[in-house]
Amino acid sequence: MIFSILIIVFLLVLIYLIWVPITLCINTITSQYYIHFKGLAKVSVEADQVEVLKIKLKILFFSFHFYPLRKNKNSKKKESTEKEKLKKKKTSFRLSTILRVLKSFKVKKFLLNIDTGDCICNSKLYPVFALLNYTVGGFKINYDGRNEMFICMQNRPFRIIKAIINR
Repeated sequence: MIFSILIIVFLLVLIYLIWVPITLCINTITSQYYIHFKGLAKVSVEADQVEVLKIKLKILFFSFHFYPLRKNKNSKKKESTEKEKLKKKKTSFRLSTILRVLKSFKVKKFLLNIDTGDCICNSKLYPVFALLNYTVGGFKINYDGRNEMFICMQNRPFRIIKAIINR
């Protein structure tokens, strides 16, 4: 009885992990860059006063900070073993597989607001952006010197696995 309950709980967790939405947001307006696994984890890249950047990892109720550009004391030992492992393992993804994975993402929100710095070039881009707004939307030209991009994409692990497996 207990074994069957554990199997059912395990299967429910596995199904949740396969169908959980993954959200990728890049927002240059507010300087927010993150990947969010709904209900599980959030990985965000933040600016730091001392280091160039830090990665904030929030899993359920715990929060961790990593500094990926810091050099570890044991980095020389790890580099030699990693090079040996890379020589032994050669995994390659085809370009078509990478494109299928990228196509599996759905764009939820998109905004591109640019200024090239040249008013004539901006004027030439205006009809192109007007045509893109008619079909896709989210393209703007400004003459104020602002360059902004906001993109929010969503995917599910099921779609990523399906794109990798299917040929």
